[in-house]
Amino acid sequence: MSATVALNRVFKGIPAVLDSIRTEVLDRSIVFSFDRSGYERHQRMFRQDDLDVDARGRVCLVTGANSGIGFATAEALARRGASVWLLCRDAGRGRRALRELRLRTGSDALELAQVDVSDLASLRRFADGWGPTPVDVLIHNAGVLPDARQVNSTGIESTLATNVIGPFVLTQLLWARLAASAAARVIFVSSGGMYAQRLDLDDLDWTRRRFDGVAAYAQTKRMQVVLAELLAARAAGTPMTVHAMHPGWADTPAVRTSLPRFHRWMASRLRSPEQGADTVVWLALSARVAAHNGAFWFDRVPQPTHLLPFTREATADRQALWDLCARYVNPPPSRTATGRGARAGRTAT
Repeated sequence: MSATVALNRVFKGIPAVLDSIRTEVLDRSIVFSFDRSGYERHQRMFRQDDLDVDARGRVCLVTGANSGIGFATAEALARRGASVWLLCRDAGRGRRALRELRLRTGSDALELAQVDVSDLASLRRFADGWGPTPVDVLIHNAGVLPDARQVNSTGIESTLATNVIGPFVLTQLLWARLAASAAARVIFVSSGGMYAQRLDLDDLDWTRRRFDGVAAYAQTKRMQVVLAELLAARAAGTPMTVHAMHPGWADTPAVRTSLPRFHRWMASRLRSPEQGADTVVWLALSARVAAHNGAFWFDRVPQPTHLLPFTREATADRQALWDLCARYVNPPPSRTATGRGARAGRTAT
């Protein structure tokens, strides 16, 4: 090799090295990693053919699919041919989302079911009515960040009910349908906010302390990551994989209403819902994900689940979380019904 060729190779590699250093420095800032500029920088390392997927025949359930990241996820899945069910609490908003998605995608494989993730009876009605049809992808996207303490009809604090208990119960109720899939994926849409919280099961209902919606949200997002790891361990040895991810800071209706000051401060830097949904869709469809199970993802890259030593939980705490959630799993006897729409509790459109 001549000296000239060797020097050319060195200089050609310098931009890549500098870009790598720049990425590492900016990612450490959090702001320039979780924001839109972080996504645009990370996107340069994506393999775009990962999502060149024909998803026809795959059945995907997306909770909270009427807006934001859930809507963008449903749209991306439908555009690739998947059969997508929008699981929405509000029937009116769900119908509007369904009409819009059908117009945008031209898909006739979009359906709507009225499901309140915080309501255990609603989850049981849906799961009991679904029938034997396999579920290929279950995406836990619905979430709440209330500014005041609320409880659901079962008496569970609403953040815990919506973000933790409900997704766990729905996963368990649909486990046999997921196991019937050739390669099921279960995905929890968590949050980077969980990095600041440890798994804390003391006073889950916020009855002995002043309610802090942001802290309650971040704690439940930590719980989602732990549950994803525990469910992944249960799925070990099967084609099913379970994942958690965080979408970065995306401009969604939930952020605008729940964190108005943050939204005003960061408005020009927030990711689009589609950018926030990218890793969700990638986890749902990419063939490369099959080699992973139980990971926590950000912009298609597995991430550590703890950045601060004090946030690490004991094995006993993880088991206590599982036991707490498992107490709410009590599916009723199966009923027989005729017609796929009747079995799944389809909402009239």
